[in-house]
Amino acid sequence: MPTERSYDIALFGASGYTGRLTAQYLAANAPTGLRWALVGRSLSRLETIADELAADHPEAPAPDLLQADADDSGALNALAEAARVVASTVGPYIHCGGRLVAACAAAGTTYCDITGEPEFVDRTWRLHHTEAERSGGRLVHCCGYDSIPHDLGAYFTIAQLPEGVPLALNGYVRVGSTGVLSGGSYQTAITMLSRARSTAAEAKRRKAAEAPPAGRSIKPAKRALRRQPTLGGWTVPLPTIDGVIVLRSAAAVERYGPDFSYGHHIVAKRLSSVVAAGAAVGTMATMAALPPTRKLLLKLKAAGEGPSKEVRERNWFKVIFVGEGGGMRVVTEVAGGDPGTTETSKMLGQSALCLAFDDLPHAAGQLTPVAAMGDMLLKRLQQAGTTFQVLEAPRP
Repeated sequence: MPTERSYDIALFGASGYTGRLTAQYLAANAPTGLRWALVGRSLSRLETIADELAADHPEAPAPDLLQADADDSGALNALAEAARVVASTVGPYIHCGGRLVAACAAAGTTYCDITGEPEFVDRTWRLHHTEAERSGGRLVHCCGYDSIPHDLGAYFTIAQLPEGVPLALNGYVRVGSTGVLSGGSYQTAITMLSRARSTAAEAKRRKAAEAPPAGRSIKPAKRALRRQPTLGGWTVPLPTIDGVIVLRSAAAVERYGPDFSYGHHIVAKRLSSVVAAGAAVGTMATMAALPPTRKLLLKLKAAGEGPSKEVRERNWFKVIFVGEGGGMRVVTEVAGGDPGTTETSKMLGQSALCLAFDDLPHAAGQLTPVAAMGDMLLKRLQQAGTTFQVLEAPRP
């Protein structure tokens, strides 16, 4: 990893809603001597944020302010060459992320983001994985609520089970939320719904080109809608990127065993809630697929908006993992605060610090959070207040 750079960490998109929260988190947790920069389109907005940081965290090192736009390849190339780690909060990534990832892959720079967009992740692998392997760059996507609690939670759980045996793992997500999304998350969700065909096509291209792990079986669990009273209701297969990331970590890390399966689910108290949510998503997907109605949907909430601190403090998430293997069964839980904002900014901030300063395994190319950071990031998040605990110790 390059060391003779001007900055340890550059935060791209620092003037956006989640970017500002991440800047606040980094300032509050900055190690002595941190060399960092806030990057965005508007220097005046960056200056406002820098003033806020100086007032709230006068002990923190002052960041430099850099102007760069997601479409300006020249500025992004200069940014990638100046920073050891670039952390990005600028989405939708399928529209705004490609040039920055290309710049980091070419410069041998570590890149991390908070995307939950499968199409973007697969396209990045196809276009830039080999170049990053050559340059020594690390491209680590999904370093927010998508998908760190699930990826590290699965890793934490399988560590409680025997080694070298087939392992079956299921994750069950519960969220206590007001349902208020940040503007950026809303814009990304609509964009993803509008691109279902291109997302599927990109996944197919990656599957055809990517070699499976030699001598090991990594597969998704069979999907089923089930009533599980011990978990508090109905468990429904959750087709987000999180399950895919867990399986990619399993393919990259031998500790997941010779035969590994993972199922990703959400828990709903009532079946009627499942039906209503499915109908709502279907309606939104239909509207998002048509340009006129998609345009109307995108106007409903602008990027840069987000829930207040009071709202964020009421939100929470929990993920229960049930793992089995070698004749043993274990139940664990990962839990934290508001998933889409507070926890995401913490997770991205800790990921950037981990990638910049921790003694990590030598690896390059596109990596999952577990493959890139594993135990080091797990320790950081535990110390930062995200809980990883064993609810039921391994037993036959």
